[in-house]
Amino acid sequence: MRLMVTGGAGFIGSAVIRTIIEETDFEVLNLDCLTYAGNLDSLSSVAENKRYHFSLADIRDLPALRKAVGSFRPHIIMHLAAESHVDRSIDNPADFIQTNIVGTANLLEAARAYWLELDEAERKDFRFHHVSTDEVFGSLGPAGAFCETTPYAPNSPYSASKAGSDHLVRAWHETYGLPVVTSNCSNNYGPCQFPEKLIPLMILNALEGKPLPVYGSGQNVRDWLHVEDHARALLAIATRGKPGETYCVGGNEERTNIEVVNAVCALLDELLPHSPHRPHASLITYVTDRPGHDARYAIDATKIGRELGWQPRESFESGLGKTVQWYLDNREWWERVRSGSYRGERLGLAAGAN
Repeated sequence: MRLMVTGGAGFIGSAVIRTIIEETDFEVLNLDCLTYAGNLDSLSSVAENKRYHFSLADIRDLPALRKAVGSFRPHIIMHLAAESHVDRSIDNPADFIQTNIVGTANLLEAARAYWLELDEAERKDFRFHHVSTDEVFGSLGPAGAFCETTPYAPNSPYSASKAGSDHLVRAWHETYGLPVVTSNCSNNYGPCQFPEKLIPLMILNALEGKPLPVYGSGQNVRDWLHVEDHARALLAIATRGKPGETYCVGGNEERTNIEVVNAVCALLDELLPHSPHRPHASLITYVTDRPGHDARYAIDATKIGRELGWQPRESFESGLGKTVQWYLDNREWWERVRSGSYRGERLGLAAGAN
């Protein structure tokens, strides 16, 4: 079986490709344009494998997509390429519209043209798997959880652009019959995550004795999912999901942001007893909240468990411990990232926003 993964050099995409190569006999094409968040170092463990291939291409370039799809002839297209950071979407919403909406439309058209050329049996087996986020559902109150039938109510340019792409995927299924599956996941964490995200930013800032910026009061709640658990879920959805269906993927591990930061600090205190920055929690600094910051996300992952037999293997405690240790053991990886265009500065201040 051949899988084409867009955005395969990103955080989740690279985890998916590592899982495919390490746990299956599938062949995989990584299609990525290597933006600031694309890092081929994250695939060093599989880069020499004969079943792994790389194509430098941008999903905003329809001719390049048609060429890549036609040449590789995938049985499954797993679409992860996206602009994904809420703060960056506040600063530059147009980039998110072009990549997440226009890029997805391009990929759907390239996939549809290819799919129509297949024989009947191949068309039936083909899948287009669109990977999305729980942020499209908006913000929850103190109780309840998102599920596959939750109405959309995106509150940031990022989540709005992902909601738009979700609707396009649904439309291509309903209008053209393209066999699609969609997944919406909760917050991911784990190895190889770009350090603008909460957990790696806290780890690296703490290691360097820098302030640990916590938005607002730190009481925003997220459901945390280890990226390797998510990768296994995505593989199950792509290969066994029912066309036209959506699957919510979550870790059932809700934590406030300040609980997450304190947990990181406690692990670093334990693992680095001689650090001059202990106790690391003393570095916590409360900063102005993000505009439109959703209060709480939570995922009900009952459907994927019932229909596809998926369950997360990592608890938040076990996954966070492995994550912190990975960043301690892989200084070269994150030093190379930090020597580039991003050095941990605050994003998403949105001058002029309320």
